Amino acid sequence: MTKKKYNISVEATLEVIGGKWKCVILCHLTHGKKRTNELKRLMPDITQKMLTQQLRELEADGVINRIAYNQVPPKVEYELSEYGLSLESILDALCAWGVVHITKVYGDKSSVLEDSILNENLN
Repeated sequence: MTKKKYNISVEATLEVIGGKWKCVILCHLTHGKKRTNELKRLMPDITQKMLTQQLRELEADGVINRIAYNQVPPKVEYELSEYGLSLESILDALCAWGVVHITKVYGDKSSVLEDSILNENLN
């Protein structure tokens, strides 16, 4: 592996979890294993191609595990790896900051946040 230089360590973090969808995927996986179709239903605006790409990148970085069951029809589930579980506090902090931001910009968070298990415990 070629050594890479970072100007600041947050670059390494963003290299793994940056982008529009990776944190959303990871937040959903904090609530347990999910199949690809479940993730697609939870994120209706993501394309199938993008979801597949993001899952592959997260798996390659060791943040999620892909579990393929040997059955017909094929069944694949994704879960946070032990390494991925170490991101939980970061994801919680991002969600908390998002609530503050939404409240600042929109006033009432319930007017812009979807009803979701991910939003139930947000203050």
